[in-house]
Amino acid sequence: MNFLYPIGFLALLGVPVLILIYIIKNKYTEQVIPSTYLWTLSEKFLKKRLPINKLVGIISLILQILAVILIAFAVAHPVIVVPDSAYDYCLILDGSASMNLVKDGKTRLDSAKEELLDIISDAPSGSVYSLIFAGNAAEVYENISDKDQARKLIRNYSAGYTEGNISEALGGAQDLFQKNNSLRTYFATDKDYRESHHVTVINVSGGEQNYAVSNVSYTVAEGTLTVEGEVVSYASDAVLTLELYLDDLAQAFDSQTVQVQKLERKSFSFICDNTEFRVLKVAIAEEDSLLLDNEAIVYNVSYENAYQTLLVSDAPFFIEAALHSANNSETELMSVDEFKQNFGESGETALGYSLYIFDSYAPAQLPSDGAIWLFNPPEGIDGAAGFVVQDEVKAEKGAKLDYAPSGSGSELKMLLKGMSLDDVFVSAYKQCGLYRRFTTVLTCDGMPVVFTGSNNYGNREVVFAFDLHSSNFSVLADYMTLARNLLNFMFPTVIENVSCYAGDTLTINLLANCASASIVSPVTKKTAYLDAGSAVCETVLSEVGTYTLTLRMKDGSERTYNVFSALPEEERDPASTAQSFSLLGTAGNEKRDGTFDHLWILVIVLALLMAADWVVYCYEQYQLR
Repeated sequence: MNFLYPIGFLALLGVPVLILIYIIKNKYTEQVIPSTYLWTLSEKFLKKRLPINKLVGIISLILQILAVILIAFAVAHPVIVVPDSAYDYCLILDGSASMNLVKDGKTRLDSAKEELLDIISDAPSGSVYSLIFAGNAAEVYENISDKDQARKLIRNYSAGYTEGNISEALGGAQDLFQKNNSLRTYFATDKDYRESHHVTVINVSGGEQNYAVSNVSYTVAEGTLTVEGEVVSYASDAVLTLELYLDDLAQAFDSQTVQVQKLERKSFSFICDNTEFRVLKVAIAEEDSLLLDNEAIVYNVSYENAYQTLLVSDAPFFIEAALHSANNSETELMSVDEFKQNFGESGETALGYSLYIFDSYAPAQLPSDGAIWLFNPPEGIDGAAGFVVQDEVKAEKGAKLDYAPSGSGSELKMLLKGMSLDDVFVSAYKQCGLYRRFTTVLTCDGMPVVFTGSNNYGNREVVFAFDLHSSNFSVLADYMTLARNLLNFMFPTVIENVSCYAGDTLTINLLANCASASIVSPVTKKTAYLDAGSAVCETVLSEVGTYTLTLRMKDGSERTYNVFSALPEEERDPASTAQSFSLLGTAGNEKRDGTFDHLWILVIVLALLMAADWVVYCYEQYQLR
């Protein structure tokens, strides 16, 4: 016999204390009574002749001593070793998204937990448990000897929203089996495995019904919005109601009824004339056992990446045409006089726009909160521009501009992408001296005429050192192409794919002048901070729902973007099957020494001793009446 807490035997010090109390206590109480009562009481005792009266006090003392001894043993926690009576267990729990399926108010994961908890409860004392949770990644806990600790770990598990990492869990179980081939392995899952060697597979699937909508996309053409997708019923034929939501995700914009055969992917489409939307949703009205795949949300990429532009020009036609080709710029037009009236000759440092375009005019102080385009820049622009206007050069017969060599840099290659490099002629241009690094696109006699870079505020800046009206550039296809390339360079599509699957890696193109970036998950609402030190960063989408990305710019402004993460299609079938979950090797049959430590037996005996002592005490009080 072993004792887990030998210090508990200090409770035996209570035995001499009890004996001392018994010796020194006064067993008699003085009372004034009539002599007739004393005589009557003595006759009563003489007639009964009960010898037990002499033992009542000593019996109570013995019972109390035994109770103290038993309490000391209980605190010391005696453990009796029982050879070859316990086992080593490996309990594997599937944490994939399909374990969220609900039946009778209980998820599959709850049923799987109950199965594993029953195995622990029924296991002989002294058994050891290794736990593997196959979630986004396999979590392995080895050699847990405390049943309560093993139960607590299992109860704390929750199903994820991606395909469980079953292969990694199998690898972990294989490693444990190689260390101990007598391991009893149980795998609680909702997949039907065709092969399972040295593993007891507990299938908790129960024929639940599930509907799903997937592959939702949209197109906008000729003032018409077309939304297409697919719907499937996994367990039986069904008649489903599909609802389309536009912007207002609480009120259906349109609906239709679709008849679906079991396991058949049925195509559907909605056609409407509402082309100005921010977000659309297609949802199945009928409820099933898994609500995670009953809707699909798609965000308008152009709207998500839209930016506000302030155009200051007295002849804006050609510039507006270039902005219109970008399709995601909301432009506000002001004449030069209107700008001066609103903001003064010197301008203001922050006006709340993403892009400022000044045509043949510029305030002395350029705005600091957005990108800058300058056409035919005047002299006297604040030094934050990074260049200085030196002089104006006129060419009566026209001067031909030269394209910079395309191999001179990756940025230039991107800016010249898709251009045919047609000849450009100007009748006049401004000579500019650069005192910061710029990427030059067009030159004249070696002088930069079209160039781009950053100003002192860290914002992108583009300079066309000539008037569009004094050149043929505005009527060339290359003008529109270069304008789109410049806009894409200055305002990259932050999130190109706004509809993903849980488990996908999302690529984020960071804007220039971005100070920090964070993304909030849809279910747990956890905030993850991303690396904003480069132009591109990545993050893994591990939940189902809409993620919110926030970019914080150096000027203190914020820009938000949304991306919907859907349930993986391989996790939607409630009756899915898998090939094999088997352990390689030859199983052994060795056992480990078990234990017998049922303290409840000592508790019962202690309760009986306390009850007996109470009976003796009551009898003693009765005799003293």
